[in-house]
Parts: sequence; structure tokens; C-alpha cells
Amino acid sequence: MTLEIGGALVLIGAGKMGSALLAGWLDRGLDPKTLFVQDPDPSDELTSLAQRKHFSVGADAAALPAAPAVIVLAIKPQIMDEVLPFLKPLVGGSTVVLSIVAGRTLAGMERHLGAGSAIVRSMPNMPASIGRGITVACANASVTPAQKTKCDELLQAAGCVAWTSEEAALDPVTAVSGSGPAYVFLLAECLEEAGVQAGLDPELARRLARETVSGAGELLRRSGAPASRLRKDVTSPGGTTAAALEVLMGGEDGLKQLLIRAVNAAATRSRELSSQASDTGSKVKD
Repeated sequence: MTLEIGGALVLIGAGKMGSALLAGWLDRGLDPKTLFVQDPDPSDELTSLAQRKHFSVGADAAALPAAPAVIVLAIKPQIMDEVLPFLKPLVGGSTVVLSIVAGRTLAGMERHLGAGSAIVRSMPNMPASIGRGITVACANASVTPAQKTKCDELLQAAGCVAWTSEEAALDPVTAVSGSGPAYVFLLAECLEEAGVQAGLDPELARRLARETVSGAGELLRRSGAPASRLRKDVTSPGGTTAAALEVLMGGEDGLKQLLIRAVNAAATRSRELSSQASDTGSKVKD
């Protein structure tokens, strides 16, 4: 099915996440003639792709079309306050602004773009770079159902999409799925180190950890069963897995309580960063 959004699509910023979305849009059949990419320092890969696919790429915001159907913001949060004033004249009555910028609120963006601007704020995660991410999005009151559908289709290029009506939910979303890949990578890292300490060759320990984590994740995705059910399926009473889980699930020092504290810490920090962005903009740090 061809991706059609009924007008021009402007992508501001073509870093890792912006480039991942761009590749997904083109793979889904977006007409390159409707695509305009603005990046102050386009990579050689982006320039080459633009030449092959025949879409516009450049650093001059003045060359962007007025009143595009969608403007996608994929820039660093630190430069949002510099970029948004230049974009305000481009925003037409039917334009929806889709942001994947961390920590920048709907109200904060609306102050720059004007009251009544249609804005969607979203939070993707790192696996979006290979089309296997999950993005949670929240629309302001000015976004129409048709605009929401356009944004949903654009975000699906990076993986699954979920919507929430509560913008405050994006802070725990950030803590669970935005930061979540780092938790999984840490698990693989720790599993590898534990294997070495248990007597395994380092290369074998690394391979076992990587394949076990990725394989278990794929099994979880494909099965559709609750994680708790899969855990029980692999655990024989009195066996080796049960002995390990007795340690991992042990009370206040167990993995469950540790992750609850970790997610709470990340969600608290996300709220702090959003608050800083609302007050100072340029002081936000990833």
C-alpha cells in the first residue's frame, strides 16, 4: 500500500531517528517529489539517497514549501527554540507538526508555532532505527482525525504505534520504552560477565548472552503469551532456572523492585527535563 499524506512532507533533521523514518517512508512508497528534508549538515549517505530517489535535501529553510501537510521534527531538543520560529511561517491551516523530540511539550511547541496549531508529540525508541521500535504519541486538541491518521502512518515506518490522550503518560513511556533498550543491553552485558566468571570463554559468553537475549525477545514477540507465562514454561520446579530465579526475584533486592526503582528514577528525570524545557528551552540535556 502506497504511503500518501495528501501534500508535502517536510522533515527537519536527518539524524539516526529521522533517517530511519525517512527510509521507512520511501520503502512504503511515499512519492519523493512530495518530500523535503532540511538538515544543516546532510550526511553523504543522505545526499546520495536524495540523488537516487530524487527528493529535495538542503540546509536552507527558506526553500521549504509553505503549508505542507506534515512537518516532522527530528532535531536535538537543545535547538528547538531556535528552529521553531523559522518554521512558524510554513505552518498552514491544514498542517500538522509531528515531533519526535524528547522532552518538548505540546504547550511549549504551541507557544512558538501559534495558538491552534495542530501538534503531535511522540516518543519512539532505539529499535525504530531498524523498523522494530514502538512509538507512543499524543495529539493536542487541534489535531483532526485525518491528521492523526497521517501521523500514525508515518510513525508506523519505524515500528508499532500506540496513542495516549494524556501527555503526562509520555514520562513513564520514556522510562519504560524510551530508556528500556538500555536496560536490555545491560542485561546482556551482565549475563556475559556472569558467564565469564562462571568459567566460560569470553567470546562464547558474549555469543550466548547476545543470542539468548535476542532470541528470548523474539519468542516473547511471536508468542503473544504474557512474559510471566513464558517464564514459568522455562522453569522446572527444583531445577537450575528455579535456583537462579530465587536470587533474581528475592524481595526488595530482587530484579522486580530494582526495575521499579529504575523506571521511577527515569520517569522523574523525564518530568524534570520537560519542566526545564518549558522554562529555559536551551538548557535541556538528553
